[in-house]
Amino acid sequence: MYIRRLIIVGLLLNFAGEIKAQYDPSFSHYFDMETSFNPASAGKQPKLNVTAAYAMDMAGFEHNPQTAYAAADMPFYALRSYHGAGVLFMNDRLGLFTHMRLTAQYAYKFKLLGGQLSVGLQAGLISEKLDGSKADLADSGDPAFNSSQLSGNAVDLGAGIYYTLKDFYAGISVQHITSPLVKLGDNNELPIDKTYYLSGGYNIKLHNPFLTIKPSVLVKTDMVAWRADVTGRLVYSHDNKLLYGGLSYSPTNSVTMLVGGSFHGIVLGYSYEFYTSGLNPGNGSHELFVGYQQDINLVKKGKNKHKSVRIL
Repeated sequence: MYIRRLIIVGLLLNFAGEIKAQYDPSFSHYFDMETSFNPASAGKQPKLNVTAAYAMDMAGFEHNPQTAYAAADMPFYALRSYHGAGVLFMNDRLGLFTHMRLTAQYAYKFKLLGGQLSVGLQAGLISEKLDGSKADLADSGDPAFNSSQLSGNAVDLGAGIYYTLKDFYAGISVQHITSPLVKLGDNNELPIDKTYYLSGGYNIKLHNPFLTIKPSVLVKTDMVAWRADVTGRLVYSHDNKLLYGGLSYSPTNSVTMLVGGSFHGIVLGYSYEFYTSGLNPGNGSHELFVGYQQDINLVKKGKNKHKSVRIL
């Protein structure tokens, strides 16, 4: 028997119009969390980059999706070339399911056409848990549902490429390359489909040297469902201070408001996603983002020097 994310969430939330079959969660702050979907972006800047986020989707619903995320990446110089390395952890609670991912990432970097091209790989472990005891089904004796706790693990792989040229960047990646099949007990299986990502963005500098417009886009699909996010942010940066506000639009899904700023060297961001498919405005999605960076002087000799900076 195959247990599908689509079926479980539909039963728990009783809201089929918003259900997507995709396995990976979506983040409003994707532009600062690129390693969550593209390993080639690891170490894209000469900085130690630490990010964390917490998202609560469909607020007000029982058993609504909740996702916690933490990651770190940095560049390094070795064997006469530049590289990037990263690690991420994700805990995604979705109704009866708890999805956990622990992933290590590596990127090789080289110059191309005046910019930098990175080729990245990642390997990790997916852990799945199904708590059937929490199911509230009209037919509790349905053999298609197991009322016990089941768990399973699988190896997960991903790959991507990432290109930067001055104020422009773009990337293509694929998650779950091998389409892992997680066995839950003796009779249940959770299939995970490949998911493809396309991302890009550009920093538009205005006449005011303290203001920058930052449009970005992320498209993902598992060849069954798709989602696109088109985002525009206005960023104020001056004297080690940062403020930003913006809007994001996902066709047929939602409109998202973003706001944030730096406090004592740490960036704090918040977003609220309004669904356009008929949900009450109060049943949208909340997301909190935290970011911290340190400059790394990638010299070939001597010790690295560090300086606290902020995420832009």
